[in-house]
Amino acid sequence: MCEQTPAVETTLPLDPRAAGEARRFLRAAICRAHAASVLDSAELLVSELVGNGVRHAAPPITLRVACDGSSGLQVHVSDGEPNAPSPRRADAGAEDGRGMRLVDYISDAWGVQPHPEGKTVWFTLTA
Repeated sequence: MCEQTPAVETTLPLDPRAAGEARRFLRAAICRAHAASVLDSAELLVSELVGNGVRHAAPPITLRVACDGSSGLQVHVSDGEPNAPSPRRADAGAEDGRGMRLVDYISDAWGVQPHPEGKTVWFTLTA
């Protein structure tokens, strides 16, 4: 882990404004030395995961941001819903259904960890 920037975590409201709050938290928490170059991608993916949590999951929704030293950024979004999301094909006119495909395409790695209180969806971005 990074010696310059400690990992931080926040609990987000189950509210449509949660994605904006998550982006603000991420901007304040991101490691300027190692992970600032991936901020735009991280903001997009955090918005998708938190938005999924608000629409499809149960509270609490937590966001954890950690710098992995010179290799990049790790982000974890946890919620109280045990069912894992998966990339799906959205129709051309659909207004949703592309979030996990974006996570799959943009991140360097991602996954889902079930736990007794729900699940954690995580992704990494290499700086």
